[in-house]
Amino acid sequence: MADKKHLATLKRGVKAWNAWRKRSRAKPDLSRALLIDLELRGINLADANLERAILRGTTLSRANLARANLRRADLRTASLRRAKLEQADLTGAILRHTSLAETRVAGAVFDGCEIYGIAAWNLVGTPAVQSNLVIRAGVRDPAIRVDDLEVAQFVYLLLNNEKIKRVVDTVGKKAVLILGRFSAERKAVLDALKDELRRHEYLPMLFDFERPERRDLTEMVTTLARMSRFIVADITDPKSIPQELSQIVPDPPSVPVAPLILTSERPYALFEHFQRYGWVLPLVRYKDTADLLKKLPKSVIEKAEKKARKQTGL
Repeated sequence: MADKKHLATLKRGVKAWNAWRKRSRAKPDLSRALLIDLELRGINLADANLERAILRGTTLSRANLARANLRRADLRTASLRRAKLEQADLTGAILRHTSLAETRVAGAVFDGCEIYGIAAWNLVGTPAVQSNLVIRAGVRDPAIRVDDLEVAQFVYLLLNNEKIKRVVDTVGKKAVLILGRFSAERKAVLDALKDELRRHEYLPMLFDFERPERRDLTEMVTTLARMSRFIVADITDPKSIPQELSQIVPDPPSVPVAPLILTSERPYALFEHFQRYGWVLPLVRYKDTADLLKKLPKSVIEKAEKKARKQTGL
């Protein structure tokens, strides 16, 4: 049970509590305390015992909960935005509709938590444990268990939002990633390619990837590639595309790559290496934009679709 003196100090407000924490070496015991709908923004609860405490609807934004014992605590609808949860133990905690946006979670334990409706955006750090996280609307509903807080949000949205399910399904069947040089002259070709693919009822995605040295951009283009039905890569006058293809072609093998080049040019030296992969289609040469668009249906779309069906069965 909670220490009565500690509860009394807490009732005096966050300012008085934090001043007491600076003076005292005592570890707060607020276990099983009833702390519903309180304003505890910025409070220092580091190392506190909050096991089975009821913090429903309480604002704990920017609070320090490092190393706190929050086992089986009820934090439903509470806000822990930008709070410190490093090395805190949340085993069995109720985190239904709880906000963990930008929360520091390095070394924290999330095991067996109820996380329906959780907002775990832009978490800072990696928890020590993420396991058996339960997604279900009510106690009588079947439980879905996942082992990642941020993935849990996506799984929930997929299961409970028909529009998102439809969007994901459409992207997988219709998205086409277009890669190439984004100089003024070359981008005009890519734009024409985009328009023509749209006329064939695809969802073209143009990605300007002029700075391949940035890791986040490399990861972004790889993610877009994995979402695509197939990829069209214009290797004419290459700049960033060698880096792009080095990330895309080896992984994933399920996405066909249709390479293009102007007839007047020769492929860059290392491109020959990628042609050894079975999902890289034969190089299509074109004289100009009109010639490319004329060849697109049979030389690109038809072959890419055939390869995609073989790879995915769809």
